Amino acid sequence: MNRAVLSLLVLIFGLTPVARAQAAKDRMVVLISLDGFPAYYLADPKLPAPTLRQLIATGSWAKEMQPVNPTWTWPNHTTFVTGVKPPDHGLLYNGTLIRKDDPLSVKIDPSIPKVQMVHSPTLYDIAHDAGLTTAQVDWVAINDAPAITWAFPEKASSSDALVKEMIEHRALAASDVDDKATIVWRDQTWTKAGVYLIREHRPNLLLFHLLTGDSTHHNYGPGPLAGYDAAAFLDSCVKQLVDAVKKAGMIERTTFFVVSDHGFKKVDKQISLKNVLAQTKLGADAQAIPEGGSAMIYVSHHRRDLVDEVRKAFSGVEGVEHIADESEYASLGFPLPSADAQMPDLVIDARAGYAFSNGTGGAGHTTGAHGYPNSDPEMQAIFIANGYGIRSGVVLDRIPNTSVAPALARLLGIKPPTMDVSALNSIFQ
Repeated sequence: MNRAVLSLLVLIFGLTPVARAQAAKDRMVVLISLDGFPAYYLADPKLPAPTLRQLIATGSWAKEMQPVNPTWTWPNHTTFVTGVKPPDHGLLYNGTLIRKDDPLSVKIDPSIPKVQMVHSPTLYDIAHDAGLTTAQVDWVAINDAPAITWAFPEKASSSDALVKEMIEHRALAASDVDDKATIVWRDQTWTKAGVYLIREHRPNLLLFHLLTGDSTHHNYGPGPLAGYDAAAFLDSCVKQLVDAVKKAGMIERTTFFVVSDHGFKKVDKQISLKNVLAQTKLGADAQAIPEGGSAMIYVSHHRRDLVDEVRKAFSGVEGVEHIADESEYASLGFPLPSADAQMPDLVIDARAGYAFSNGTGGAGHTTGAHGYPNSDPEMQAIFIANGYGIRSGVVLDRIPNTSVAPALARLLGIKPPTMDVSALNSIFQ
């Protein structure tokens, strides 16, 4: 590292990264992600979320946090811990897309190890290398991550080290670990894991993810009554973590970031991808992956001359808002197909009230979806910061979620995965 770069780090962080990492060993940073929690919820004073309101009142927050495209869970959570967008970190889906041709086959694999799935350094990698302890509860794109000290995975089993430890300490029953249980039950189990980690291990970095909001909004649509019930439940889970930090005597040395990955839109009509592609007569040479408010369309490499036919088939469909090809990918924050084989030939966006599916399409009961462009006001996410090192009373308008990782690195005293901290400079003491 040359002297100019080192001087810049000292200016930004106050001390050298090594010195700050040593100082951070007696502190905790807790990143709480409430999946699918829309920013517009917090604009309603009647939202039953007293814990979040208290964290806002005594800390800093942003009225909106802009997600990256595509506005799905894994791409945005990976941005939280890398500070970079999908072209750099490699997540375009809730897993890695595996593509084969002759015949064309596309499928998403969520099970491959993190070291193969994530292409950029993560916050927890850097923290671990600096001698800090790390923990994750239901985080994503993190399978078999060697830099995680304690892990409670989404599909946990009683043979997992942390689960086994919790059962032995009677902090959890073996029956609690059930990936077929309702998402509310599973969020309760994950909250028990978060509380246990804080009480027993006090990790320097805890990544914590809850799913009730996302599941509720997909099934019933955002907003009262079900959506606000979910928000109240999630608020109670956050309170349990805050209370655990207080009981551990760590409240003066802990920083909380509460975020979400994307917002939600109401959906009344489904656009059937199967029905539209059937019109092209391409058969298995054209396949589509729905992402709610968007769809990824793949055409076999030996039939690429027919991409325009696929475009024409979708251009006249009710509910289709926009069709993008690789000439627009860079401006939308997508990688080019030449750089990432996961990218499709076309990305299609739905209008408000519509979403893509592989079903029969048509009208149905109101549901909810994300996946719409990250410029959509209803796709904006939440950001709240509170605790050690955070000023009180700072209100920001809109921030990019690429700011989360470097801000957390600053609090941990480690070299950030990216240097873009400007959007959050004002929240720090």
